[in-house]
Amino acid sequence: MKFLIAIIFSVFINVQTVDLQKTREAYKVAAHDADNVNTFFRDLQSVTKKNRSELIAYKGASIALKAKNTKTLKEKKEGFIEGVNLVEYAVKKDSNNIEVRFIRLSIQQNTPKILKYNQEIENDKAFIMRHYNEIKSAHLKMHIGDYISNSKKFSDADKAALDL
Repeated sequence: MKFLIAIIFSVFINVQTVDLQKTREAYKVAAHDADNVNTFFRDLQSVTKKNRSELIAYKGASIALKAKNTKTLKEKKEGFIEGVNLVEYAVKKDSNNIEVRFIRLSIQQNTPKILKYNQEIENDKAFIMRHYNEIKSAHLKMHIGDYISNSKKFSDADKAALDL
């Protein structure tokens, strides 16, 4: 019984120590470097649907990124669907969260068209454009701003409107 309590306590502590700022940085690195995907994925294993919507969305992104590097088409498809379902859950849980919408946008903009996961690109982009200047966290603003600055999906006019 003590062993079970110790396991539950350690899982609870582990979930509570997932650092959002470090997760953002890990996402940026994992999105550009396949070697870091496994670390990003592993760091989010303790996240559940009871956690903050941002962490749920990042966990979904980690699963989708990990699926990209699997061997078979079946594994790629199943992993991608599992990851996307978590991202969509996070959006439904907190649809006015700019970070969650940003995560979905970044996945949809980088998903091959054949997978048909691109229906919300314009809505998420418009949402981010409307609310970007309302972001209070300097780290989050920089994180999203860096993505927009380097994205070919945002026009020069979009970037200028956000002072990027």
